[in-house]
Amino acid sequence: MAERDARNRTGRRPLLRGLAAAVLAAGMLVTAAGPGYGTGAAAPAPGPQFTPLTAAVMTEPTPFVATDGRTHLSYELLTASALSTGTPLRLDRVDVRDARTHRVVGSLSGQALAEAANPVGDPLPGADGYTPPPPAPTPTVIQGSQKWIIWLDLILDRGRRAVPKVLEHHLAGAVLSPSGPSAFEETVQPTRTSGRPPLNLDPPVRPGTWYSSESCCGNTHHRRGLAPINGRFDVPQRFAIDWYRVGRRGQAWEGDPSRLTSYLSYRQPVVAAAGGRVVEVRDGIPDNRPPLTPPVPPIEDTVGNHVTVEVAPGRYLLYAHLEPGSLRVREGDRVASGRVLGLIGNSGNSTTPHLHFQVMTTAQFFPTDSPPFTFRQFRVLGQVVPRIWDDNLGLQPTGVLPITPSPYDGPHRARYPLDREVLKF
Repeated sequence: MAERDARNRTGRRPLLRGLAAAVLAAGMLVTAAGPGYGTGAAAPAPGPQFTPLTAAVMTEPTPFVATDGRTHLSYELLTASALSTGTPLRLDRVDVRDARTHRVVGSLSGQALAEAANPVGDPLPGADGYTPPPPAPTPTVIQGSQKWIIWLDLILDRGRRAVPKVLEHHLAGAVLSPSGPSAFEETVQPTRTSGRPPLNLDPPVRPGTWYSSESCCGNTHHRRGLAPINGRFDVPQRFAIDWYRVGRRGQAWEGDPSRLTSYLSYRQPVVAAAGGRVVEVRDGIPDNRPPLTPPVPPIEDTVGNHVTVEVAPGRYLLYAHLEPGSLRVREGDRVASGRVLGLIGNSGNSTTPHLHFQVMTTAQFFPTDSPPFTFRQFRVLGQVVPRIWDDNLGLQPTGVLPITPSPYDGPHRARYPLDREVLKF
């Protein structure tokens, strides 16, 4: 016993038990930050070092071009404080850089960082869909032993510089120790960007005017839908889009919003956006009655009646919330682009009729990853500024959407529609 106690006094485990002290004493924390955020930090010393934050990238960042004509990279940085529960740290800046040249390609600080970061498990601000979220507190303070997610949405100017092949993430801030703040900088998570281009698809619906709700890249339930599935975190709906049919007067519904048939989307045909093999079909889940949000269904019923089509290795198209009894394909069927798969319904985790459409990396929705995609051609007709989505669409005074001109009005090819655009396929 005495021999074992002696080993404990000099062995590895007690040293690691004092990690916070080691971090505070490490060479990277050489000066105290002054009143301004991020001041006084010295460049990290080369070689191994204790870092107060760990970080992990949750997907392979894939560049895509949106209707703004610019290249986007949208992904997440999952960070965790390695400090004790009584030692918070202040995160002042996150720079995403080209790992080869160290050129900064995107940066978050101040209020922008505060609004792009939140503790894991906290509810999404403005989760009712129409109440604006309160301003996030600044500076961004991460408590010891706490895990946070940073939502990165980088916008690059097309044609000016190539998308970096490898990204790195430079974090700067200060450990808020009892003796005063000690500045730190760390460069973490070299991350290769994907060389696989997004799928370029045909429309998943018939020609007409459609409202693209909850698409990337703002504070939406799809984009910021962090899901703990089977012991790990995923963002399974990162680039999903909810599609609503829009009439000539800009209406998404007319008449009684408590009737399914009042919604122009209801029973609209859903068509294959690319040819492939049907790998999953689910039917028999009843439609929900609008306009009030139904109880959260069991996990296996989340996407309701649906069809999943494999269109390429590791790429699956999900068509969800279909009307029960309307599905027209079976597992194993080969389908061509444009084939009718079923009709839009209101099954699963759905309040008002719409088509939930996305690309997945697996045949099932949970767990999966959500890569970006584009559509071959469409015309933007306008945009909806207020957040009108599944849970509050039927609660509006009328079914007419407040459509205003968009800076991106006009024809588009091989583009991803941005959130709340109204477009014509």
